[in-house]
Amino acid sequence: MKLYIKYMVSQRCKMMVKEELNKLDIPYTTIELGVIILPHALSSKMRDQLNSNLKISGLELLDDQRSILVERIKNLIIEMIHYSEEVPRVNYSDFISKHLGFEYAYLAKIFSEVKGITIQQFIIINKIERVKELLIYEELSLTEIAYVMHYSSVAHLSYQFKKLTGLTPTFFKSIANKRRKNLEDL
Repeated sequence: MKLYIKYMVSQRCKMMVKEELNKLDIPYTTIELGVIILPHALSSKMRDQLNSNLKISGLELLDDQRSILVERIKNLIIEMIHYSEEVPRVNYSDFISKHLGFEYAYLAKIFSEVKGITIQQFIIINKIERVKELLIYEELSLTEIAYVMHYSSVAHLSYQFKKLTGLTPTFFKSIANKRRKNLEDL
């Protein structure tokens, strides 16, 4: 049996879910971003208790099929951009459609209706968040980041970055460095 969880987007969230399952003695097979796979169905009482415990941590069990599908799309994109060894070079729409087993037009329509933004906008937001992380870590140059994140050029990355954050990547990096230095001086 699969349970879908809203807002479960990080390794920390997975740890919190695991902890709650263990507290309630609920056996599980797998915990992935947004999904718990159980060997058998839960009673409604146990499901309500799990949902109540998860809500304390800011997570929530999903029942609505549209919401479940949207969370699956979000988690696939987050996994792909933030946690994959390498961001896939394939067309995002093909990648999402193939992994979820639905036509992309159907997925895009539901996502937009539920979230109020397009899948493409959600992808760009997450790519820019990942770029911010990479800039802060200072392991890669802007050119290398553009390449790793599959931007056609540094100019294209910079344009999207500034459009979303209001800052150039270079200025963002200088602010992050200044903050880090100030913290080190404390």
